[in-house]
Amino acid sequence: MKQSITQSIQSCLPCQQYNISRSKKPGRLQPIPPPEGPFQLIGMDYCGPFKQTPRGNRYVLCLTDYFTRWVVAAAVPDCSAQTTAEALFNEFICKYGVPAVILSDQGTHFHNQLMEAMSKLIGYNHTYSTTYHPQSNGMIERFNATFVPQIAKLENKENNNWDEFLLPVVFAYNTGTHSTTQYSPFQLLYGREPRLPVDGPISSFTFRKPNDYYEQLKKSMKLIHGYARENIIRKQHQYKTQYDKRRPDPHYTINDRVLVRRHGLKYKLEPKFSITPQIIIRAQHPVYVVRDEITQIETQVHINDIRPIYVSKLN
Repeated sequence: MKQSITQSIQSCLPCQQYNISRSKKPGRLQPIPPPEGPFQLIGMDYCGPFKQTPRGNRYVLCLTDYFTRWVVAAAVPDCSAQTTAEALFNEFICKYGVPAVILSDQGTHFHNQLMEAMSKLIGYNHTYSTTYHPQSNGMIERFNATFVPQIAKLENKENNNWDEFLLPVVFAYNTGTHSTTQYSPFQLLYGREPRLPVDGPISSFTFRKPNDYYEQLKKSMKLIHGYARENIIRKQHQYKTQYDKRRPDPHYTINDRVLVRRHGLKYKLEPKFSITPQIIIRAQHPVYVVRDEITQIETQVHINDIRPIYVSKLN
């Protein structure tokens, strides 16, 4: 009797659609392997909207290098495809060169014909994170959470001039020691410590041949890049061990019937998961492609947003 009741409750479809799980979301951490050097992989995301400034800016386009942690941020009036392409070209590519890979979410300001044509013309690969899974581009999300409070503390509330403090805040971030690499982004990018206002005037100068400086720079860059990469890998292992502790990691196969989490709910009484079952048609754990049984619409989802459908084995 007890087993029959348990199975009946577990197989209740409305219960599976509406109930909230109090346990950890399924799916273990999948760290992105650190690149071999600067600007091989950069993350791109928008932060905003903010209150419009006298200069007409409402958004910030942020780009972060996954190796050095170097950040580029540009205040822009909107987040249209044209604005995104112009800011990326002028503020990053014209200053640092063409990155190998750009990682962003699937927002319309990144996923459009203009950005696709630009990637082919200039020569970089544009990849996209899973929908509703910002952890895929967690580094840029973390920076967004860091710089917003700093700007909020510095801006003049009456004049709303937050964009005037954006570059100084980014400079402070780039010249500070990063907890993961144990180096500042500035040092990993340029091979030397930044000279700051607190350092005072230089009393003596050492003149070297450009070739001697270049050879010494190559040696030091190779050394600190190796140390930084080791530090990144070690830190990622620590994060993964902590994140994966007592966390379920179910695997699904083709033709499994599941429910998918619904995002952007307007009302409290709406079901938390899909009303109709979804069929898994492609599995590349932890990312799956599902097809709605009724509409036949296909969606890419992360394991975090999947809930298995329990069916009673009782006749």
